[in-house]
Amino acid sequence: MEEEKKAEEEPKQAETKSEAPGKPELTYNEFARMDLRVAVITAAEPHPNADRLLKMQVDLGSGDTRQLVAGIAGQYQPEDLVGRKICVVANLKPAKLRGELSQGMLLAASDGETISLLKPDQDVAPGSAIS
Repeated sequence: MEEEKKAEEEPKQAETKSEAPGKPELTYNEFARMDLRVAVITAAEPHPNADRLLKMQVDLGSGDTRQLVAGIAGQYQPEDLVGRKICVVANLKPAKLRGELSQGMLLAASDGETISLLKPDQDVAPGSAIS
């Protein structure tokens, strides 16, 4: 009877495999390292050196402004993005994309043809954590 009690107390391991082809499974601790936050786009313009990229300034709250570069120019016009709230990976290591610094990554869904920005479904402040 004591063995049954111990078995009930141990966390159960999920026995299902990841459905995402080509992507290895992550542990919770690996996923938790990402700093996912809500941001508001304050400015957007075409990238000077790439037709498919847009360069955006985003506000992550508390005066934290960053530049993001994303391949969404085929789906979104820069002027339509200003004021939109989006979801971003705030602690992604900065990278230069075609000569422009990108200090994070916006989150979007894509089926190969359409790109759709992920956004909160209620009004939350810039900088709000996504968990």
